[in-house]
Amino acid sequence: MSQQQDDRYYTREELEGMGFRKLGRDVLISRTSQLYIPEYISIGDYSVVDDFCIVSGNIELGRNVHLAHGCRVIGGREGIRMDDFSGLAFGVTIFAQSDDYGGDALTNPTVPMKFRKITRARVEIGRHAVVGSGSIIFPGANLGEGSSVGAFSMITKPTEPWGVYFGIPAKKIRNRHRNLLELEQKYLDEQEKSVT
Repeated sequence: MSQQQDDRYYTREELEGMGFRKLGRDVLISRTSQLYIPEYISIGDYSVVDDFCIVSGNIELGRNVHLAHGCRVIGGREGIRMDDFSGLAFGVTIFAQSDDYGGDALTNPTVPMKFRKITRARVEIGRHAVVGSGSIIFPGANLGEGSSVGAFSMITKPTEPWGVYFGIPAKKIRNRHRNLLELEQKYLDEQEKSVT
């Protein structure tokens, strides 16, 4: 279904008018999502942002990236990058900055910065990494290529490529299969034929 036929999504013309840093082809973004300062946001080909997502700060989405309903991707200055074919299931939250809740500082934006202590670190989500519903990823907790995170997990440190993680805090429970790499190549080959 083309985005012209489905008014749940912005039209191409509307998206181009928002002034994204980069906007790939066949991008779908729900009208109910909130995109703050699109000039800082890059979105690759065939990516989709579903209903009620919040995308804010320095954000880079590769090609075929999916943000399911209700995701919050808060990049701040440091930024969040999601590589090709990565995805977030319902209600995932990623922060590139967070207040310190240990009690040594005040913890919200209603007070001057000199009274706060904020952790800031870029978050990189590797190619083919997927994150299950309700999970949270903290600043600097990069996901290696092909990482898989189970639902309602909390990622506080980087993951190994092609590992499956689960829990609070998340721990590696096994290795992930790489069969999907062959499927990716078949998909790209078919897509290239259809575009030319």
